Amino acid sequence: MTTIRNPVLNGFHPDPSICRSGGDYYIACSTFEWFPGVSIHHSRDLVHWRLAARPLDRISQLDMKGNMDSGGVWAPCLTHADGKFWLIYTDVKTTRGGFKDCPNYLVTAPDIAGPWSDPIFLNSSGFDPSLFHDTDGRKWLVNMLNDHRIGRNRFAGILLQEYCPEEGKLVGPVTNIFQGTELGFTEGPHLYKHDGLYYLMTAEGGTGYDHAVTVCRSREITGPYELDPDNPMLTSRHNRDLELQKSGHASLVKVGNDQWYLAHLCGRPIRGTGRCPLGRETALQKVEWTDDGWLRLTGGGNEPLTEVPAPALPPSPWPAQDERDDFDNLELASCFMTLRTPANESWLSLAARPGFLRLFGRQSLLSQHDQSLVARRADSLRYRAATLVEFEPTTHQQMAGLVVYYNTANWAYLHISYDERVGRCLRIGVMDNRRYDEPMERDIALDEGPVQLAVRTDDESLQFSFRPGKAENEKWTAVGPVLDAGKLSDEYVDGPAFTGTFIGLCCQDLTGSARPADFDWFEYLPQK
Repeated sequence: MTTIRNPVLNGFHPDPSICRSGGDYYIACSTFEWFPGVSIHHSRDLVHWRLAARPLDRISQLDMKGNMDSGGVWAPCLTHADGKFWLIYTDVKTTRGGFKDCPNYLVTAPDIAGPWSDPIFLNSSGFDPSLFHDTDGRKWLVNMLNDHRIGRNRFAGILLQEYCPEEGKLVGPVTNIFQGTELGFTEGPHLYKHDGLYYLMTAEGGTGYDHAVTVCRSREITGPYELDPDNPMLTSRHNRDLELQKSGHASLVKVGNDQWYLAHLCGRPIRGTGRCPLGRETALQKVEWTDDGWLRLTGGGNEPLTEVPAPALPPSPWPAQDERDDFDNLELASCFMTLRTPANESWLSLAARPGFLRLFGRQSLLSQHDQSLVARRADSLRYRAATLVEFEPTTHQQMAGLVVYYNTANWAYLHISYDERVGRCLRIGVMDNRRYDEPMERDIALDEGPVQLAVRTDDESLQFSFRPGKAENEKWTAVGPVLDAGKLSDEYVDGPAFTGTFIGLCCQDLTGSARPADFDWFEYLPQK
């Protein structure tokens, strides 16, 4: 029997919204401050998945310049109805002091690859919006309600309002249909209809180790909603020995005529530390309806499994992805993302020097506006990444190299820079919850020419290394101390922290003269 091995989407793929269109299955995930917005993966058998689209790819759809760390795109909802795809998403601007500026938008497309429309503004009363297409043709939006008042429940329930496609706006009364349970943090709503009843699925308990899936039902879409007597229907909160922790924020899909699967968020901590540098990932569970109309995991219980029976569908593997990019194409590989704004020729070029990625130096790694950084997710606790860079700085304010990045306040950066006593040199900078340090005893003087930079992680350990020139048979030299990779995780980071570790190429020029760095290649190799 074919099995699904969880997680199905490794490394920073949170808040999954699963959608079926004919024999194709799609999962949309949050991308937060990373651009393009929303990652959509595609499968035909629920076992093999590949990146199919990042639909929010222009400023008119998603303008995140200045957005806070872990702001941006939260909890998208992907559905297919009326011959097209519907994508709902939040662009979170700030969450300070209990206030949440979180406008919600809708875009549509005839095909998953696009073209995706410009957005329609819906509301901003709370985040995690979701669109439900009822059997009578009406459409309904649900989202959580934020309450900033002192002494109130800040997760104040799930709001329901009708959406009118002809008018392109929400219409009619707003109804709070569910105020949540004692688990609290009621969010991530999705509506479904089964055997004539409306089912509301929400995330509760917060998106950490107390996360859970809550289900309730009603005969009328506006309620009242009856709580599942065995709530929560999925959680890891009572068993820290499970491989999949943080289980919650789920969505439901029907496979064939009689099989059902649940996509849900999960996390895999480094053993003994409780830290998840890969961020929150996506898993699938097989579920079934009981005789009395409640949803249960196939096999019983409410704890997530790492291996799940796959549906009886023809195997549909995708071609293997290249682990090395030599920058021979004029477009970035699909694995790469940028921070808050799209790549453009003003700061990134694959044409200025064919076969190289050129980055023009801009603001520091602390900037929430104009960074020259291109990065990909870490999807394994053990990996090796490397690059070759050519860069000739003339001041200590010019830097370029290889960064392991969580957010503006947490990163480790091996880079080429300049020191008036040494000349061109190699240096490590570390930002640890906004505290900056340079952990090397002294900078390493560099001769002219290209330099190869690398990083290797093994669970909680992170080690940089380098070698001069272009030769690929020379020995690597370790640089600096062994660093703590576990610090680049939701659990360690101060403040809102909902993403995961990225490995990137970047360039800074704090003088404002935009000195460029050229990267010849980049490779990322998961390790066993």
